[in-house]
Amino acid sequence: MKCLVWVLLVCAYALAQAHKDPTLDHHWNLWKKTYGKQYKEKNEEVARRLIWEKNLKFVMLHNLEHSMGMHSYDLGMNHLGDMTSEEVISLMGCLRVPSQWQRNVTYKSNSNQKLPDSVDWREKGCVTEVKYQDGKCQYDSKNRAATCSKYTELPFGSEEDLKETVANKGPVSVAIDASHSSFFLYRSGVYYEPACTQTVNHGVLVVGYGNLNGKDYWLVKNSWGLNFGDRGYIRMARNSGNHCGIASYPSYPEI
Repeated sequence: MKCLVWVLLVCAYALAQAHKDPTLDHHWNLWKKTYGKQYKEKNEEVARRLIWEKNLKFVMLHNLEHSMGMHSYDLGMNHLGDMTSEEVISLMGCLRVPSQWQRNVTYKSNSNQKLPDSVDWREKGCVTEVKYQDGKCQYDSKNRAATCSKYTELPFGSEEDLKETVANKGPVSVAIDASHSSFFLYRSGVYYEPACTQTVNHGVLVVGYGNLNGKDYWLVKNSWGLNFGDRGYIRMARNSGNHCGIASYPSYPEI
C-alpha cells in the first residue's frame, strides 16, 4: 500500500512539473512572501502551486469580465489563494444546520416604520475587530464577555425582517452558502454568485446594509482575517431572492 501511495505521489509530482507555468515563478514567490507561506515538503508546494495557478486564472478571467460590466464585484489572490473551495469550507465552514431543527420564531415585525436607506454599525462602535478563524470553530466559556439570556429568531427567508432588525436592533447572526471560489477570493463590490444555493454552511454577521452603484447589499463581517475581502468584510447581494441563503437562519441575542 505504501509503495502504491509513493508511486502516485511521484506521478503527481512529475505531472505537476510538466504543467507548472515557469513564467509565474516570480509572482508565486512574491505571493508566498506576502502571506508568509511555507511548505514542509516539495510535493506539497507543487500541489499548492497548481491550485494557486488555477485560482489565479479564475481571478484574472473574472476581473476581465468585471471590467466589461459582467460582474458587480471583483476578486483577488488573498491568503487563501493556494486552497480549493472544498478545503476552505471544510476547514472554516463550521456551520451545520440540523435537518430536524425546530425553529422558534419570536420576532414581531413593525411594517409601518420608516427605515434608513443605509446602516453601518461599525460607525457606532458596536462591532468588534475582525479575527482570523484558524481552523474549525471553537468555544471556550472562560473567554465569554457576556451571558446571552435568550435569542430571537427571524422568519425564514425574509430580507425585509432582516433589514428591520439590523436597523433597529443591531448586528444579526446569519448563515450563508460560502462554498464557492468566488466567495473566498472576493475583494470588493457587491457579491452575487449565480451558482450560490440556500444550503448554508458558514456563519457570519450582518452589521449593516446599503446600496453601491445601484446594487443593494448586506454588509457582512467574516472571520477569515483582514486579508479576506474588504478588510475582512464582504458586501453580499440584498433583495436578490435570499441570495446564498443569507436570510434563512437569522437570529440576534438578548443580553
